[in-house]
Amino acid sequence: MEGLMLARVLRDLSPQLPLRTLGWVFPDETTAALLLEGAGLSRTNLVLSYRPPQPVVFLSRERLRGDPRSPFQRFLANRVRGDLLAAEQLKLDRVIALHFSGETGFVDQAPTRLLFEVTGRNANLLVLDAGEGFSGRVVMAAREITGSRNRFRTIRTGGPYTPPPPYEKLDPRTLSADQARELAALPIGRWRERLDGLGPLLSAELARRADLSPDQPPGERWPEALAAVQAVTLDPTVSEGIMEGGAREAARSEKAATLRRALREPLEKRVTLLRNQLADVTRAEAGLTDAAQDREEADLLMAYAHTVPPGASSVLLSAFDGSGERPVALEPNLSAVQNAEKRYARARRREDVYLRLAEREGPLRAELTEAEARVRDLDLAPLEQLSALAAQVQSEKPEKSTYGTRFVTPSGLEAIVGRNNKENATLTHRIGRSMDWWFHAQGYPGSHVLVRSGARELDLPDILFAARLAAANSKARGSSNVPVDYTRIKYVWKPRGAPAGQVHYTDQKTVFVDGTLPGS
Repeated sequence: MEGLMLARVLRDLSPQLPLRTLGWVFPDETTAALLLEGAGLSRTNLVLSYRPPQPVVFLSRERLRGDPRSPFQRFLANRVRGDLLAAEQLKLDRVIALHFSGETGFVDQAPTRLLFEVTGRNANLLVLDAGEGFSGRVVMAAREITGSRNRFRTIRTGGPYTPPPPYEKLDPRTLSADQARELAALPIGRWRERLDGLGPLLSAELARRADLSPDQPPGERWPEALAAVQAVTLDPTVSEGIMEGGAREAARSEKAATLRRALREPLEKRVTLLRNQLADVTRAEAGLTDAAQDREEADLLMAYAHTVPPGASSVLLSAFDGSGERPVALEPNLSAVQNAEKRYARARRREDVYLRLAEREGPLRAELTEAEARVRDLDLAPLEQLSALAAQVQSEKPEKSTYGTRFVTPSGLEAIVGRNNKENATLTHRIGRSMDWWFHAQGYPGSHVLVRSGARELDLPDILFAARLAAANSKARGSSNVPVDYTRIKYVWKPRGAPAGQVHYTDQKTVFVDGTLPGS
């Protein structure tokens, strides 16, 4: 946002001052909106978006909402209060100051200034103590600028505020014919070097309105160039390019682009994960052929066990369908019956894996179709749809904790799932208290699930929720009717010399649940 654009916002606002403030709202982590009301102004939001690299200020009659998202926003809501008395700009630079009266009440709030540096990647929002002009003490800053980040200018809470360095440029609002004639020798694209409040966008707009190319000096056409300067001063909007519609649309465009970048990576990762899980189903289906061969060889071994010599490493056995002899590899240290039993067990495992994964194939394909549609729609989705999608993706993410993955049970208790053997041991033997609840899939390797309830008994919805977490994070994932044991932490112990995560337990109860995450 450039200096003349800022001046336009203040030009619309200043005649209405002073205005009564009705409170702050925070639509996102780097946007603050102040609701204003006055005799000559219906309720309007003054929106300050301080997200680099395109910070903006604009007036909006939209109904905005949002609680503070950061310590700075909480400080802003509690400390910057009272009527908005004045709004001023440092020349036509990208720095504005808003003066607030403070208020009296149960806790008095002193007058303050809110200073906004609308300076691209260095954008910052600062609360200054009461005073005049653009100097004073920084009460709190949205971004702390230390000497390691900028050796020329630092901004620290409690320190003095140093405004941007002074400069000398012509004011386009009072540009005279003589001054325009002097500039006529310069290409019009370079007039911003001499005129205050112009940046690259408005400089290109100035050339367009003067009907000149940016590299072309106005020469004898300086009156047209002067008229273009006066027109841009009165209406500093860009008719072509990303600033179409003014600062508000620029903020929306930047926010939409940021959301697209943030959403693309997790959505594409989800698509990749679902495709890999469906590939597991395909591989398991191919394993059915091997399972059938194992069963056929096991049946032959059981039928001809009396003819297989002990210690043989292979044997030829006649096929049941009369198609000839079949070679069967053997483990010499096992008998014919033991070799057959090993093949039967291997076939059962392959068949069980396929049945377990086949149950999930339909939901996986539906989820993949939905995820691929989300990725396709991402580039065309408007801001409102992107915001809703971001909220949905965020809600689908489990919250992370230092140890394990954290969930919340239906009654609001914290449930933590170990992600490896070390975390399992930490949850069970260090974090869990004696009367907390412990869950584990019965007979399957998997995660320990800790429900932090203290001495409280668990309601059935909480038991089923935690049990599904344990089943879904075990080797029984995707199966139905998975047995899950649960007991108090005090009944769980680690055997002497056992590896991390291996435990014994007593006094357990068992529930049967599906091996899918709650809500899926």
